[in-house]
Amino acid sequence: MNKRLTTFYWMTVPAVLLFFVFLTLPALQGFYYSLTNWNGFGHQYHFVGFKNYINLFQDDNVGNAYWFTFKFAVVVTIATNILSLLIALGLNAKIRFRNFFRGIYFLPNILSVLIVGYIFNYLFSNVFTIWGQNLGITSLSTNILGSEQLAWVGVVIVAVWQGIAFNTILYLAGLQTIPTSLYEASNLDGAGKWREFWSITFPLIAPFFTINMVLAMKNSLMVFDQIVALTNGGPGRATQSISHLIYTGGFKGGEFAYQSANSVIYFIVIAIISILQLRFLQRREMDN
Repeated sequence: MNKRLTTFYWMTVPAVLLFFVFLTLPALQGFYYSLTNWNGFGHQYHFVGFKNYINLFQDDNVGNAYWFTFKFAVVVTIATNILSLLIALGLNAKIRFRNFFRGIYFLPNILSVLIVGYIFNYLFSNVFTIWGQNLGITSLSTNILGSEQLAWVGVVIVAVWQGIAFNTILYLAGLQTIPTSLYEASNLDGAGKWREFWSITFPLIAPFFTINMVLAMKNSLMVFDQIVALTNGGPGRATQSISHLIYTGGFKGGEFAYQSANSVIYFIVIAIISILQLRFLQRREMDN
């Protein structure tokens, strides 16, 4: 028994130490610096208490970043889950080359987010505009990434296109756990496809729906790479997410302590939203 415990310790202690050094310790340091006026370089700084936190709630740039991020996250989460569920239902049906299409739909997930973003940046700037001009479609004739009103739509398109892949795989895994005998019994009872979906399919994949909703919301709230590759927060600050604001202000704008306070608030917000999502969706699973 002692030999077995020793093996467990050698497996867990290094992981715990690495987690503490690379995640917990930096988080504690970030909270410490959020109580100061450190600019990110130099050796002198002073404690200012919760002054940075108070100023955050009076900063219009911070408010705009939170508004854009929440709007973006809600739209991406809903669109990603609806489309990925529809695709998963199609890929789970008895169609030709089913495994081939499953592999194709998973490809976006293994591509780098930055690379995908730069490719779509080129498409929006050059390819789609030329198509729009040749086809006489006014809405495609201009680069939407250069519009303050439409730039966020371009970011949403890219995020949804890449996010669908992972969610589709999870939904497929859930669909394959449903016994075929349930569908056979529903057919004998004369149930239609729509009734079959709401009475059998969706209730049985509810746990996978919960996972996908929580992960999609979390990833959307933390959006950064797509912003850097597509708009860099512009035009102006129209598409500046919270992560992008923390990065640019903290590492480029000399606001390290101020943005550290922002990151603490940001962490709390994401944690609260994730917990509320889990409780609400898991309660819904139990009701079903």
